[in-house]
Amino acid sequence: MRQQYTLEIAFLVVVIVLSLVGFSILYTGGEADPDAYQSLHIVTSLAWLLLLLGQLILLRQRSGARHRAVGQSIFAVGPILIGSVSLLTVHSAASDAVVGRADTLVVQNVAFTLEVALLVFLAFLLRKQRKVHGALLMSTALMFMVIALFFTLVSYVPGYRPDGSGAPPRFAEAGQLSALVGSVVGLLFLLRDWRTGWPWLLTSVFFLLDGYVQMLVAQADRTTALTALVASIGRAPGFVLGLTICAASLWAAWRISPPRRSSRDANAGTTTV
Repeated sequence: MRQQYTLEIAFLVVVIVLSLVGFSILYTGGEADPDAYQSLHIVTSLAWLLLLLGQLILLRQRSGARHRAVGQSIFAVGPILIGSVSLLTVHSAASDAVVGRADTLVVQNVAFTLEVALLVFLAFLLRKQRKVHGALLMSTALMFMVIALFFTLVSYVPGYRPDGSGAPPRFAEAGQLSALVGSVVGLLFLLRDWRTGWPWLLTSVFFLLDGYVQMLVAQADRTTALTALVASIGRAPGFVLGLTICAASLWAAWRISPPRRSSRDANAGTTTV
């Protein structure tokens, strides 16, 4: 009998390994000096990815009851994840704003926070459409893959990392390649199940949209102003705001009665709360 979810499990393993490689520079580089904000973000991100992996393994083992029980933890893990991403976004902006410098990643950081939160909210809202629900949750892993690939490129790959001549990392080129790879992966998953795979298309569009917004902000010379605006939120308020809004939206999604799932979805489940 063909094993289910092999591709999805392999994809999550790749994302987890890539995340460990991409962020290892914070702890092993010559100027390694990770702060508590970065460490919190890494821990919560890995916890989220491991939760998704565990859910897929439970589905593969046909442990539906345990799968649903573990899925309830998203009520806690999801808000903490969004809170930590919000915190790191504000922290990154504040670190540059204090010296009057623009945060070159501010657009991507803000967009990433909003987009992951939207995917998690939609996954809860459409939880009875099981295949769509699963695609939405797996699409969050695609978001993390793109970020991990970006940091892997600028940390370890020649041509993107600093070459020792004083030139900075090639952030723009690394961001473009990461977004392109993410879009291609998303489209491949969409083609695998195009009837219910629209979350993969949505996530692929996010990558292209983020790049376009980044270009518009840079052309309008608004990066410094946006950095100051994000920094003005404050680190602690940023964490609390992200956590509270996410928790409230998940509670609202849970209370709303979603559409009845189709017989096709009922017989072909995937990652679900």
